[in-house]
Parts: sequence; structure tokens; C-alpha cells
Amino acid sequence: AAAPRVFAFRDARWVPDPVLEPSAAVRTPQPVPLVIDNGSFQTRAGWACPDPAVPAEPLLRFRSLAARSRGARGGAGAETQVGNDLGSPEPLRWLLRSPFDRNVPVQLELQELLLDHVFQRLGVASQGCVDHPIVLTEAVCNPLYSRQMMSELLFECYQVPKVSYGVDSLYSFYHNRRQNWPCSGLVISSGYQCTHILPVLEGRLDAKNCKRINLGGCQAAVYLQRLLQLKYPGHFAAITLSRMEEILHEHSYIAEDYIEELQKWRSPEYYENNVHKMQLPFSNKLLGSTLTSEEKQERRQQQLRRLQERNARRRREEKLQLDQERLDRLLYIQELSEDGQMDQFHKALVELNMDSAEELQSYINKLSLSVEQMKQKILQAEVNIEVDVVDSKPETPDLDPLGSEQSLEDVESINEFEPLFAEEQPEVEKPVAAVQPVFNVAEYHQLFLGTERIRAPEIVFQPSLIGEDQAGIAETMQYVLERYPKEQQAILVQNVFLTGGNTMYPGLKARVQKELLEMRPFQSSFQVHLASSPVLDAWYGARDWAVEYMTREEGWITRKDYEEKGGEYLKEHCSSNVYVPIRLPKQASRTAEALAPSRALTSSTGNPCEQP
Repeated sequence: AAAPRVFAFRDARWVPDPVLEPSAAVRTPQPVPLVIDNGSFQTRAGWACPDPAVPAEPLLRFRSLAARSRGARGGAGAETQVGNDLGSPEPLRWLLRSPFDRNVPVQLELQELLLDHVFQRLGVASQGCVDHPIVLTEAVCNPLYSRQMMSELLFECYQVPKVSYGVDSLYSFYHNRRQNWPCSGLVISSGYQCTHILPVLEGRLDAKNCKRINLGGCQAAVYLQRLLQLKYPGHFAAITLSRMEEILHEHSYIAEDYIEELQKWRSPEYYENNVHKMQLPFSNKLLGSTLTSEEKQERRQQQLRRLQERNARRRREEKLQLDQERLDRLLYIQELSEDGQMDQFHKALVELNMDSAEELQSYINKLSLSVEQMKQKILQAEVNIEVDVVDSKPETPDLDPLGSEQSLEDVESINEFEPLFAEEQPEVEKPVAAVQPVFNVAEYHQLFLGTERIRAPEIVFQPSLIGEDQAGIAETMQYVLERYPKEQQAILVQNVFLTGGNTMYPGLKARVQKELLEMRPFQSSFQVHLASSPVLDAWYGARDWAVEYMTREEGWITRKDYEEKGGEYLKEHCSSNVYVPIRLPKQASRTAEALAPSRALTSSTGNPCEQP
């Protein structure tokens, strides 16, 4: 039998990005383009410089998230953290905000925070503007409004000289092209929020036949979290989205035949050999059974003594408050005599049942002495309580990690003694044998991953698993191919290209090959390729394009183009969307609209002289 596979969650914290000093090569002889892969899961940024001194890889990689805290009362104002500065997303899960709706940026104020973070950490030192050309990725068939707002942000806020927009999956296709690869192909891009099927003919995107599935890594993580929380309700809070993403990235795979794979998991031997056990953090220090009966009796006596001292202190404080109020009243009456208000003074003495001012003074002295003595007793009691708490600290600090603060067991015991204020000691309980745990605590804190390893990533092929009324990758791919003649179908399937972070599951390439084998004619050929780096190839492709087209005008939108043609304008290139300008219906001229009421009035009156 294989050894049990127990894996611990890494729970890695994000390291804040340093402020980088750019090389002189990025500014001389002219500013080089800055490439930003603006993904809904992660933002990647770096320089497109042919100089070997500049790294040909993204210098910044951070989650596309921002959190704005409200600030402490009386302290500093709200603080905004972006990307890796968050440290860990789980404590701030309800404060996290993303500029994306699916894979389209719609919250431009949050997008501005991400761009500020990129420019600051890359060391863009130009005053009042960013004088580097920008290469930015965008969604397939990006809405014109989204591109318009992005262009307005770049040109109006950052004063960039020119910008180029491209599709991330097409950049990846552009980067992975081989010498013998055809220029046409079928791109399957699966990311954090969406999955796209993109036909490419003769090197250009056929936007009319592109299809999108609204499922990706985010939905798989939420589905896996729901499965495990239903399976382990005792660890509901420990099953977080960050840990689910870790399971998806490192322990999940795509089944070549889903039904057949489920049948395999029914076998106990197959289950034992392939189950992955995820170890949740736990501690033996919280077990109450480690205390003996003598230690429990001693702690209960200490708790009773603390409760008695607390009640005595409360009574002394109440008595001190009453005495202080009476003393203040007597001093006020004595001030009446000093101020010469004798009538009120004698009236107050009669109310107090006193005969003279000397008797009043004697009572004031005794009451003052009593108040001072009571204050000294309260102060001394506080010192004794502090010393007692320090001395009675348990020898094993792991049983009371809060020091002088009371643990949960202390609070429950005090609640038992709350109605009892007697000074006598309680009866000694009979010794009870220590109860040993009857289960393995470490195993109780383990998540057993069986069929969950294949059920979560399967949703991109079977969206009905999570109740989505959509077609999966196989059905959508067949639907797209059937929109072309058989000759073009044969050309497209010769280069089926997989890219995107959600295509890194083991077995995905074999699953797509199996689906193509079922849908293609008998003895027909096809080729399936996986990107060399599905996550980073979009940035590498954008860098390749920027270096090649750095000195050309093709694909670059200048500030003059922005001012003349609007923010939604797009210059097409080999990896861009197709530009479809806004066509507004022709409006009637204002003169005709103004004449219409007059003509109506003329026809009603029948007076031709009133016509304009």
C-alpha cells in the first residue's frame, strides 16, 4: 500500500513589492514601452526593452485587488493597500475590491490605484506624467465604453504619449508561434473569470464567431469551498478561498473520462492510494483533558477567591461612593457658615440632627478619615490581586496563553459561582480520573480530497454541476467549428492552442484531444498545443510585439488620435480586437424640427400668409 499523502497548507503571505530603480536603458535614447498585462486575477508589468541589461520578464506580479481601511478613531485616516501590500487576503476578505466585472474593468478609480502602484514601484520618475508608451491587454470584444474610460484615464490622468491595446490570449498565441505553425488556429483561453473560444484565420481574430463561457478559476474555487464546507462543517471557518485556490493549483486535475474516473474512486484501494489529505493547523495546547483533578480543584479555588475579592472590592467601592457624597454634602453646609448664610446653615443642622458647628466639624473629620482609609484598602486590594494573579500563573503557559486574562474555562467556572457570595470554602470534590482523547486530533483536522480533486475543475466542461445553464468547452468548441465550412474547420483544428492560468491542470490537453476525437470525422487529423507558460505568455507576447513595433506607427494610438477620434478608437494589429466604431442613427436637422410645429399650425388655420 502506498504511504498516506498528507500535505500541509502553505498559507504563504504576499511580500510587498519594492520600489525598483529603472535602468538607464529604459530612457535612452528614447523611453521604451511599458507592458502591462491587466488580468482580472493578477497584474503583471515590466519593460519592453531590447537591451539585455533590462530583464525580459515581468518585474511586478500582484493580485488585482485593493482594500481601503476606514482608519482608527482619533488616528490616521483611511489607508489604501494594493496587491502584495495586503499581506494576506483572508483577514481583509470583506474589504477587498477589484476593478473588474468578470474580465472587463469597470471601476476606473480602482484601476487608477493599480496603475499608480505599477508606476510607483517600477520607478517611473517623470514629473506630472508617464512619458513611456503603454502596451495594455484588454478583454476579447471589449466594450467600447470600457476602452473609452481606460483611454481617458491614460491620456488625461497620466499624459502618456501613445498606447496600444491587445488581447492577452492572442499575445500568448503570438509568442508561442513556431516556424511550421499555421497562422490560423483555434485558441482556448481559460482564465480566472471566463473561458473564451477564439477562432484565428490568417493571423487575424474572427470576432464574429468568438464565444465566451462565464466560468473560470474563481467559480471552481467557490465550488470547491462549498463542497468541503458541506463535507466538514466543523472546519467551516478554516476552509478559506485562498486555501481552495492552493488546492486547485497543486492537487486538482482534469479527468480524461469523468464518469470512468468516478467509477475508479469507488474502489477503496484506489481511494487509499490517490486521496490527498490536507492538514489544517491545530494545537494540542487547547485540550482541557491535560489537567489533573488536583490542578482543576486548585484552579477552582483560585477562581472562587478572585470572585470573593471582586465582590468585596465592589462593596467597598459602593461604600466609598456613599461616604464621599455625604462628605461633600457636609462640606457644602460648612461653607454656608463661612459665607455668612446663617439661616440656611442652622436649617441644615436641624435637618442633620446636629446642635452646633463643632459637632459638624467633628463628624466631617471622622468621615474624611474613613474615606481615606477606604481608599487605601481599595488600593492595597488591587496590588494584592495583581500579585496573586502573577503568582498563580500556571506552570504550563500553553494552557493560559492570555496571561493574566481569564480563559474560556475560567469564565465558565466563574459563571457557576456567580450567585454564591458566601465566604466559606467549597467542599472538596472527589478525584476524577483524567479522560484521555479517543481520537487522533491531527487526523480530525485533515481534509480528505477524493473526488473533489476532479469535480471542481470539471465545471468548465460541465457547467451544470454548479447549476449554470451554459455549454461547456467541448460543446462550445463544436458550435464554433460548425459555423465554418469543412475546409476551414480542418485548418482550425490543426492548431488548437490552450492558454490561460486555468489550463494548467494536468490532463486538460488529453481531455481536449479526446473531445476533438469524438466530434471530428473519422481518420481526420488535429493538433492540440499547450502554451509554454500559460500564465506569463500573454505578457511575453505583448513584450515581443512592443519590441518589434516600437518604432512603427501600426497599432499605436497617439494623443492626436484620441482627441480626434475619441477614447473608444482602436488601431488594429495582429493581436488586437476588431474595431467596430459607434454608428449613431442620423438625426433630423434642427431646422426641420423647428418648422414642424409651424406647419401644423398653418394647416389648422388655413392662412398661407402665416407660413414662415
